[in-house]
Amino acid sequence: MPRFLAVYTMKPEDLASFRSRTKAEQDAIDAVGLPQWAAWEDRNAASICDRGGMVGKTTRVTKDGISKASNPFCGYVVVEAETIEAAARLFQHHPHITVFPGDGIDIMPFLT
Repeated sequence: MPRFLAVYTMKPEDLASFRSRTKAEQDAIDAVGLPQWAAWEDRNAASICDRGGMVGKTTRVTKDGISKASNPFCGYVVVEAETIEAAARLFQHHPHITVFPGDGIDIMPFLT
């Protein structure tokens, strides 16, 4: 079955806005979103190959050396599905974009 990399994205300004909320407000959002995320994982367990996780700041390596970098990636998961459309449908109404301040989930097929 084809495998797909799903990358959770979040705009830096949206993360900053979330982090500027009080701890109580952040905890309230977590209290809603984290159980929904766990339920999503339970519903889609048969399709999840690698639960992945959330990621932090980026360091880039190029032929010119190592430097700090920026991108919208904040996490990932690997799923199996018949098609990219089927993989994308797994993420409709995902709490990353319905509860948390995520702005999208990019789905990419593994080619090899």
